[in-house]
Amino acid sequence: MYKLIAMDLDGTLLNSYGEISKNNKEAIKKAIKMGIDIVLASGRMPSAIKSFSDEIRSNRYIIAGNGTLIYDTKDEKIIYDKFMEKEKVLNIIKICEDNSIYYSIYTENSIITKSLNYNVLYYQYENSKKPEYKKTKINIVKDVYKYIDEINTMPILKMTICDNNKIIFDGIIRKLRKIQNIHVLDIEHMSRKVIKTGTKDVGIDYFYTEISNLGANKWNALKVVMEKLEVKPEEVMTIGDNINDKEMIENAGLGVVMRNSALNAMGIGKSTISDNNSSGVAEAIEKYILH
Repeated sequence: MYKLIAMDLDGTLLNSYGEISKNNKEAIKKAIKMGIDIVLASGRMPSAIKSFSDEIRSNRYIIAGNGTLIYDTKDEKIIYDKFMEKEKVLNIIKICEDNSIYYSIYTENSIITKSLNYNVLYYQYENSKKPEYKKTKINIVKDVYKYIDEINTMPILKMTICDNNKIIFDGIIRKLRKIQNIHVLDIEHMSRKVIKTGTKDVGIDYFYTEISNLGANKWNALKVVMEKLEVKPEEVMTIGDNINDKEMIENAGLGVVMRNSALNAMGIGKSTISDNNSSGVAEAIEKYILH
């Protein structure tokens, strides 16, 4: 019997428009009524996850920044963190600036960037559909290096590096791997998101990687949640689609992957379900929890 379901957001619970389907909501609601704990585990910051957590009325804990932080929504406080070192962040900023490559910095409550592009452009699109209190705060700063350098304390969850040129992107990745005590995600595919403008769908495609503190991943954070809820690994079902879900998919009692995902292509996971545009999360819950 599974007692906890941890699921990713983008590419998993959310469809390509950044929405939770009616089928997914209904399945999650039924699971919660059965006493199942639902944990959203995402690369996003806590505030950006909390709006979706409120939407599905999940239980208590959310995992943010790919496992960098655990937020207790009941007591409204951080109970675990593995923030990035300021010196490492400044080093990465310099590499990106010297090579004219796009980057963004995720803090506990905002995204810091120089312009609206790639992943940040998509968050801006999401904001246009949300009430003010649910919007992701985007802080556009002209000189990011100076901004970070002059602030003594700024908890940084992760950094995201993006480019639409594979050759340029791969060159930056090689340079980043020379920095010690950081984790650089091995993402080989392009991110593909959709923005609806009027009656047209506009695609945002780009290569990207996410950089976090060494040892920060969703499974390590989930183990802290499991201890608090007194749940064993074999009582956990995890659902994901990307490399940042790899550890929690491999170590849970049941690791479920989306059909059109990088993890499925790599042969990772014990079960494969429909993609995020076909309510795959609902399919997994109905198959392994409700039935």
